[in-house]
Amino acid sequence: MTKTDERSLETLEVPWPDRMIVHLQMPPAKGLEVMADAPNDKNNHYLLMDILLVDDNPGDVRMVVEALKEALPAARLSVAIDGVDAVRFLRREGRYYKAPRPDLILLDLRLPKMSGFDVLSEIKRDPDLGRIPIVVQTSSEAPADVQRAYSLHANCYITKPIDLDEFCRTMRVLAEFWVKIAKLPDGGAHGKSN
Repeated sequence: MTKTDERSLETLEVPWPDRMIVHLQMPPAKGLEVMADAPNDKNNHYLLMDILLVDDNPGDVRMVVEALKEALPAARLSVAIDGVDAVRFLRREGRYYKAPRPDLILLDLRLPKMSGFDVLSEIKRDPDLGRIPIVVQTSSEAPADVQRAYSLHANCYITKPIDLDEFCRTMRVLAEFWVKIAKLPDGGAHGKSN
């Protein structure tokens, strides 16, 4: 099932009831000035980024989608709504055999079937997956959760802002850091199979 909204340039594909891929596309370039400047932009490649969001809250998923439209318009977002499917997706098991290898994982801690801590531990123990940066993005501000996430080798811990504007600002900062400043393993997969 595919739905395209011309105004937001958002494509939602829902191949399975528990997984959604959101492609956030750049608007087409208009005018020769934009085209002439494009080759000079050495950061154009960073716009193509695969992100896996692991979150079971539809409201939080929607906030990430809205924030990414503003912060990283060309990102491809895959969503797993529980920990078991997140691990299956990353290992390309079963129906996820064609899943893209994400450049970045946004992980909630409170998940059904398998907690975010267990997902984090599972990923970081796997030599093939352990290099993927993981941003824990959760509502918990508990110091014990922060300590535990970092002890399991999370790359970053963020408390989810409740306000959409603040959430968008946080996503802009994340996008700026992970695509312009940080160096991703193997240069970043950017949607290619590893």
